[in-house]
Amino acid sequence: MRNRLYHGLFLGLFAVTAACSGGPSGLASLPPAPTVAYRLGAGDEVRVAIPGLTAEDPGSSSYTINDRGQISLPILGDVDASGKTVPELQLSIAQQLTQRQLLNAPTVSVQPVRLRPFYVLGEVKSPGEYQYRAGMSVLAAVSVAGGYTFRAEQGNVAITRMVDGRQVVGRASERDMIQPGDTVRIYEKWF
Repeated sequence: MRNRLYHGLFLGLFAVTAACSGGPSGLASLPPAPTVAYRLGAGDEVRVAIPGLTAEDPGSSSYTINDRGQISLPILGDVDASGKTVPELQLSIAQQLTQRQLLNAPTVSVQPVRLRPFYVLGEVKSPGEYQYRAGMSVLAAVSVAGGYTFRAEQGNVAITRMVDGRQVVGRASERDMIQPGDTVRIYEKWF
């Protein structure tokens, strides 16, 4: 009888502890990173080159997308960039140059210089903000942040991401790809 009581008490405490762990076990899986072209957003830096209009110095033609989703070009003024792919932004700038009769057949080159940073929180050695590089997985993000701490529940990861203008939190594995602006959270193991 006494063993049953201790056994029941232990199982009850285990269930309460597991329920309070705060990990992402109750979260839905994160939607996979889109395989389509990357869409620019506020904080991304792009280089715009327009032969005949921009300076020869490549550093002088870099623009950061502001919080309104625009870049300010010297000749055109504010140009909407957020939500567009690089080819879409190139086409938009070329169309505006043609419409304003600044160039007849403009050649516009847009290249991403620096994409939005990503963030790593929780049980990593150096949590913080890091520069995004194309093709980064969750495991690569953890590595950039110094690796797991001894308390980390490896593979127990949640990612917060903007999807269609709203914030989504989902469970992820170490192999899942991250995107610029993601927040990667590594949870603590309890036992």
